[in-house]
Amino acid sequence: MGVTSMIWSGLDDLLLTGHDNGDIVQWDVKTQKKLKLTSDHGKSITDMQASKDGSMFITSSKDNTSMLFDADNIECLKKYVTERPVNSASLSPLYDHVVLGGGQDAMDVTTTSTRVGKFEARFFHMIFEEEFGRVKGHFGPINSVQFHPDGKGYASGGEDGYVRVHQFDEAYFDFKFDF
Repeated sequence: MGVTSMIWSGLDDLLLTGHDNGDIVQWDVKTQKKLKLTSDHGKSITDMQASKDGSMFITSSKDNTSMLFDADNIECLKKYVTERPVNSASLSPLYDHVVLGGGQDAMDVTTTSTRVGKFEARFFHMIFEEEFGRVKGHFGPINSVQFHPDGKGYASGGEDGYVRVHQFDEAYFDFKFDF
């Protein structure tokens, strides 16, 4: 049960750890005791990132999903499903948006065209769990995504060795999700 990612939680007195078997564990740092455990992911957790206010966090996993959790009780609130492993996920500080990065495993990339490998950053509505956009650019799996702290762009880093810094155009800010 190796640790693959972690974030601080609570008033920095809790540590949340993601594991290679898909478990998420909440630890009390002072007592070093395991407080809660959830096994919502079926495969290794690849990334964990907290929301701006720390009340939620998002995970990504090799099980082709990303999940939004309540940081206090580590209850799964939302699930974002793709057809490829998800290596990283980030929450917008401005909108109810999620960006996911991933793609086909790196060892299989040389035998696949970039179109089939699914190397796009994918945007989902946080509440409705619906995909509303994709950004192409990498020539291999995306290993890391992160919204800019001001929410006006994001960065992605990939297996291709490139870091891409994206600024959103006005259409992104004008977009309204119909519900």
